[in-house]
Amino acid sequence: MNRDEHIVRGFKVTVVARAVYMISSALLMFLLASYLLDPDGYGTLYWVIGIMAMVQLVADLGIGKSAARYFSEYSEEDPRQIPHLITSTITFKIVVISVVAYVFLLFHEQIAALLRDPSVAPFLVAGILYVVAYSFATFAQISFQGFNNLGYSAGVQALSGVLRLAFAVGFVLLGLGALGAFFGYVIGYAVAAVIGLTLLYTAYYTKYDPAPTYEAGLSRRLVEYSVPLTATRSANVIDKQVDTVLVGALLNPAAVAFYTLGKQISDFVLSPAEALGFTISPNFGEQKAAGQLEDARRIYETALENTMLLYIPAAVGLVIVADPFITMVFGTEYAGAVPVLQILAGFIVLQAVTNLTSDSLDYLGRARHRAIAKGGTSIANFVLNLILIPTIGVVGAALATVITHTVYVAVNLYIVHLELDLRVLRLTKSIGLVCGITGVMAIAVLLVVPMASNFLLLLGAIALGAITWAILAVLSGMIDPDQVRAVIT
Repeated sequence: MNRDEHIVRGFKVTVVARAVYMISSALLMFLLASYLLDPDGYGTLYWVIGIMAMVQLVADLGIGKSAARYFSEYSEEDPRQIPHLITSTITFKIVVISVVAYVFLLFHEQIAALLRDPSVAPFLVAGILYVVAYSFATFAQISFQGFNNLGYSAGVQALSGVLRLAFAVGFVLLGLGALGAFFGYVIGYAVAAVIGLTLLYTAYYTKYDPAPTYEAGLSRRLVEYSVPLTATRSANVIDKQVDTVLVGALLNPAAVAFYTLGKQISDFVLSPAEALGFTISPNFGEQKAAGQLEDARRIYETALENTMLLYIPAAVGLVIVADPFITMVFGTEYAGAVPVLQILAGFIVLQAVTNLTSDSLDYLGRARHRAIAKGGTSIANFVLNLILIPTIGVVGAALATVITHTVYVAVNLYIVHLELDLRVLRLTKSIGLVCGITGVMAIAVLLVVPMASNFLLLLGAIALGAITWAILAVLSGMIDPDQVRAVIT
């Protein structure tokens, strides 16, 4: 199987598993928001998840991503070091997580008081279990990516999504409210972690005869490379979660519900780009090691053009249909999420590029440069949130995200260009053509959306936009139907 076939196969597997994960996540979002929790309960649940995501930074310290990089490298160079790498990585994670859990258990009441909401203290205690479960589930998923086993990687994520849905809904129906939904998250990730680590042990730890000794300096390099990854991950989580935490601290849980709903819909739309970036990124490390940067450039440019072809029209369409979609699906009590979603449509395009680019830079050995860029824009995001949220409310958090992410994406693209010498003129022409297709599609949707008086008619308006886009994309030559059929089959 050549590299292109391997990427297509990995993309198919990843898309299917991500589809399972995102559909289960979307169903969970719909059930919790529309039927099971009020806006305050929904907001509290995701406020706490945002807080725990920041705690997760200290528990992970980038060691999982660092290990994945060395799994990818040593699978080619010296597979007998793999068992040593797995052992040292898991040992490091256990030590760090134990320290974080102990400290958090001691000071959870003080943290709740600092957040000005003592009622979240029980969530914070349960959050210790959340951190452990999520950390190891994510580690298993990232490790399989490092081994380029995208089937196992995506399968772990899909499993966690399905189990989260089942247990969160079940616990809420038992009368446990938002705290029960939170425990559903914990159990979903815990089971996925156990299965993922078991697969990692049977598929890779026992696969290779360990070398008599651990390569000198390898454990040190493993930890050293985790430092820039920790910085990048910290900045990334701050970008994604600090706005949610600040909205809860500076406004109220209902505002968190509006903001979270907008971000969750954005995440659902972004799933294909995340799958594609996750699929192609390990190949860049392998190609750089083999001196095949021309192939790496071709793969990245093609992926970027296809991503823009999908996400620029999707973002514009989302702006147009956001108002009727939110009110028809989730109810008028969530109307406050409409302007958030419309602003985050810009973030969707930016994040699609990031999903395609960020992991690729790590595998190209550019983690430190990406960390510097991410750290700077994350600080700017935090400052802008402090300024804009008290001034213009929840919309300010969305604006801060879009503004700072624009800068980050520009820096990422520049670094990729330095590594791969991208053909800028070709990419500019392609994106210009995409914008032309998007304009025609937008006119078609704008003409029919005012007539969409119910959800079925709204789906018809969306379908009209999709059909218009598909016809123009084929006629312009940006989509080759034969290639599409080849990917699907």
